[in-house]
Amino acid sequence: MIDFVRSLRFWFAPQRIRDEGETPDYRFSLANERTFLAWIRTALALVGGGFAVDQFLPDLRWGVRVGMALALLAAGALCALRAVNHWVRCELAMRRGEDLPVSRFPALLGLAVGVVAVAMVIIVLFGWSGR
Repeated sequence: MIDFVRSLRFWFAPQRIRDEGETPDYRFSLANERTFLAWIRTALALVGGGFAVDQFLPDLRWGVRVGMALALLAAGALCALRAVNHWVRCELAMRRGEDLPVSRFPALLGLAVGVVAVAMVIIVLFGWSGR
């Protein structure tokens, strides 16, 4: 948690990262940026999925529809925030010559998406409606 708070200053002032360690090979920084963009695309897809569930499945019971939509929207928001934090942490680690940070977030995100996907499969198979 302390590392997270410390890295927040780099979120809004990324030029300060240059004050840390030595400049890594640009290929690694560019790969880190591509990974960041992949996380952002994932976040956008989750947000879009959340809106799609809410808007295009009106026959679902209200609580089920809103619960799944909120789960996807929350996962999208967390994914976007995590993308920035991970980018900063990786950039700092590369500049300092440290090991890249590890995270449980990909597993948690996969689990959350998997749970929503299983719920959607059940709904599609059994036609769970609010009527």
